[in-house]
Amino acid sequence: MISLHDPSARGFNSDNCAGVHPEILAAIGAANGGHQPSYGGDVYTARLRDVFRAHFGERAEAYPVFNGTGANVIGLQSMTEPWSAVICAETAHINLDEGGAPEKVAGLKLLPVPTPDGKLTPALIDRWAHGWGDEHRAQPRVVSITQSTELGTLYTAEEIAAISAHAHELGMTVHMDGTRLANAAAALDLPFRAFTTDAGVDVLSFGGTKNGLLYGEVIVVPDPDAVRGMPYLRKAAMQISSKMRFVSAQFIALLEGDLWLRSAGHANAMAGRLHEAVRRLPGVEVDRLPQANAVFARLDKTVAARLGKRFRFESWDEGTGEVRWVCSFDTTEADVDALSTALAEEVRV
Repeated sequence: MISLHDPSARGFNSDNCAGVHPEILAAIGAANGGHQPSYGGDVYTARLRDVFRAHFGERAEAYPVFNGTGANVIGLQSMTEPWSAVICAETAHINLDEGGAPEKVAGLKLLPVPTPDGKLTPALIDRWAHGWGDEHRAQPRVVSITQSTELGTLYTAEEIAAISAHAHELGMTVHMDGTRLANAAAALDLPFRAFTTDAGVDVLSFGGTKNGLLYGEVIVVPDPDAVRGMPYLRKAAMQISSKMRFVSAQFIALLEGDLWLRSAGHANAMAGRLHEAVRRLPGVEVDRLPQANAVFARLDKTVAARLGKRFRFESWDEGTGEVRWVCSFDTTEADVDALSTALAEEVRV
């Protein structure tokens, strides 16, 4: 088949836009021969459980799904009742970018909290953590945090432990949207379990697509006692793959060695390089240091429009002129330098 796009085209819109890592493609090919049982009965999915337990603890369960929204919705649904509510940051993906799926599909009430940096704290959680037993209020049951956050910031292991301890003391559980969990672990220089299982997180979604996979995410349950009905919820939500071995094989290739770290660490480093290249340019305002693989900056709208004709990136806040540049496992130094050079040219027009 002839390629329908220009393979040399590069952008910074999202790490979803990158292709598939060659080692992941090789893993899919290696899993392709012969027949294997369907719906997770294959040898690759059996190995996947061991791989995730090595990273998240001996009790951890892993449930592969198709996408991040499915992982978040099913994970939250397994932790709640129909009358439950979920406390989250106002900028959370489950609140702004999942088409209302947590509320429409899982039947949950989201209780968003404004935050300056996309991060919750025990004090911010307390804005909504009340009203238990009041039949007129949805009952706060889960605190959901994102690592790294939608604003590119990171929770430390200590911050997550404090949130978990506070939530558990209130009789609530903790969910983590980990679509860029590998980037967070690489930036923090910590093993996954240090800021998930060991920090008291009950359920999390583990992202693969943004870190070089063809498709697929995993719902990770460090504490099986915190959920119920996960296999049935996954099936009912149309998130179980008949040929699951191809999802599982990708995660084995990602996590059994250091591919996850090489890919995420590289993306983070490219974001750091981009930040250094643009932060002193006239007319470019950078309020937050990049903590993972995203750089946020405010530009004049005319500059952003001209630059957008040369590189794809996201307009994050139309009101303030803030834009977002995301680096991927395959972002090169030449890509970063080309963007920063183009921006330097546009701000001087």
